Order: sequence, then C-alpha cells, then structure tokens
Amino acid sequence: MQDQILSAFESTFGARPAALVRAPGRVNLIGEHTDYNAGYVLPCAISYETLVAISPRQDSHVNVIALDWELQRDAFDLQQPIDHHPQQQWSNYVRGVAVELIRRDYALRGCDIAITGNVPQGAGLSSSAALEVGLAKAMLVASDLDAPPLELALIGQAAENDFVGCACGIMDQLISAAGVDGQALLIDCQDLAITPVLLPDSLRLVMINSNVQRGLVDSEYNTRREQCEAVAAHFGVSSLRQLDPAQFAARASELEPVARKRAQHVLEENQRVLDTVAALEQGDLPRLGQLMAASHASMRDLFEITTPEIDLLVETLSEVAGERGGARMTGGGFGGCVVALLAKDLVDSALQEVNKRYFAATGLRETVYQSEPCAGVSVIVTD
Repeated sequence: MQDQILSAFESTFGARPAALVRAPGRVNLIGEHTDYNAGYVLPCAISYETLVAISPRQDSHVNVIALDWELQRDAFDLQQPIDHHPQQQWSNYVRGVAVELIRRDYALRGCDIAITGNVPQGAGLSSSAALEVGLAKAMLVASDLDAPPLELALIGQAAENDFVGCACGIMDQLISAAGVDGQALLIDCQDLAITPVLLPDSLRLVMINSNVQRGLVDSEYNTRREQCEAVAAHFGVSSLRQLDPAQFAARASELEPVARKRAQHVLEENQRVLDTVAALEQGDLPRLGQLMAASHASMRDLFEITTPEIDLLVETLSEVAGERGGARMTGGGFGGCVVALLAKDLVDSALQEVNKRYFAATGLRETVYQSEPCAGVSVIVTD
C-alpha cells in the first residue's frame, strides 16, 4: 500500500511526497454509544490504516487524488470560501478538516495530497476518523506546524460533526491520534482523560465483519443520540454520565419505555467498561467474557442496534471461547463488526466454527481481521 501511494503521488504531481502520514482505524473493546454521553470507552488502534502522502505548495491551492475512489480528484483554494462537494463525499472529509484547521487559526499552506487506506469502510472500524486524523496531521506537517493528539482528535471530530454532518463522539478520532502499541486506552469522554490498559499476552484480538449492509445506521445513530439527550434533559443533567444510577432507578417510570431502555444501557455500559479494565488487569478471562456478553445483550435488548447475523456471530464465538475470552458487537450497530478477545490457541477453531455456521445460516460470507493494538498517527518523512 505504501509503494502504491508513493507511486500514485509521483505520477500525479511529478515528484515524491515530502511526507507520508499513517493514521490507524480502531476497534472498541467495550463501551458502545457511551462516548457522546460523556461516558467511558475502551478502544484500541488497529493495524488497518489510512495513508496520506503530502507535499507543500507555494500557493494556497489544495489538490487531492483518492486512490480508493477510482482516482477521483478534488481541488479547492484555502483563501476562498470552502463549500461542500456536491458529489464526492470523501472530498468533504478533506475540505472539512481544512475548514476546521483554518477556523482554529492554523496558517495552512497549499498542498498536494494523495490518500489511500485499508480500513474496511462501513464495518464500524472508523475509516472516517482515520482519514480525518491523518489529513489533519498531514496538512499541519506540510505547513511546518504540529498539534498534540487531543487537538488532532478534536479537529477531526469537528470536521465530521460540522462539515460532513455526522454527530459522532470523540472516541474514534482520539484513539486514532493517541493509540499505544500493545494497549487499549480507557478514555473518559467527560474530561478526555486517557489511561493505557495492557492487554494480556494470552489473548488475540479478532474482528469479524458480518458484511451486513448498514442502510439505517446514520439515521438510527442520530435517533439514539437524541433519545439519550432527551433523558438527560428530563433529569436536568448535561449528559447521562451525570445521571446517578440510583436516581434513574427511582424515577425510571417517568420515562417512555424506549427512552428508559436507552438510558439503562448507557448507565450499565459505563460500569461494564470499568469492570472490564479490572478484569484485563487481573487476567480474569471468565469475567471478561461475562462482561462482553452482557454488553452485547444490552445492545440487543435495550439499545436495539444488533442484527440476527451479528447475534449469530457473537453466539458462535462465545460458545467456542467458553471461559477463555468473549465477544460482542462493536461500532454503531445495524451490521458491521463483532470484536472478540480469545485465548490464542482458540482462534483457529473459533474461526472454523464461524465459517461453518455463518454462511449456512445467512448466505453471507464473513471477513476476518486480526491485529495487535498499535500506535496512533505517525509521520514517515520521505524527501
């Protein structure tokens, strides 16, 4: 992939890029739909990544070629109003990041950019966040500027919220910017404090894409967020993180049944994240499996974001794992991926069982990804 983007950049712009930036995707081990509720999440960066090749220009023009979108191109001027691209959605991530950097008073230079990546799109592994963080880092590098990981994450989140138009939380961008080799990150989305959590050497991180088309994910994601915010407003707090579980239990009957279920998931999921950190630190694999199973059941029954195909994958993996790991859906829901933490000697048998059951029951073929937790965004200087 690196050779491909370097070659494409040189053939398009006539010289090798000044720098190459890599930004990883992520998988969330536990803590689903808690980030925009100011709660806890436990993601890790993965070895599937976006690459951004870049060179500065002597003017204010930005020229972009996207290798993964049929070599489509985009061009805009940093000194002119930057509008949405009417056809190319990928272009709006580039434009959105540029707009946010300018809004934050970074003195950007024009640049030539090529982008590619192997983070699966639509799988819940944060291809968009990797693109945003990689672009922000690259545009700053081309302008002889820099920003700390949290700033890069906030730039990416703002670009997606305000320009692209998706009301995402901060988790995806922050783990792409701040990931640590071999570790997950406990992120407190209320104050954005980060605590590295070492994953036991005995476990293997496995992600399985259901390949279910996620047609409703954007509208349903926004609906879930609105439901959570409405419950917080009902109790007079700024977020569900501020809602005391005992107060919620005492007054839950005031809520509509659906709203009650949504809030219950978030409150209980926050505690599960903290309990999972303890289980990992203690090497308590039976407890880890129980917590992942409880998280999945809550997403299925209370937050109502799983699908029968996803449920089958989790059930199959959990059966093979026994008390030596666990599995759950990860990502926004309505398809996408399952994440499993499995004892290394169980991985092959687990994948064989999935392969045997999944196609027979659904007519779909799963896609398997394996990764070690990896570092966040980094720069490879090439000139």
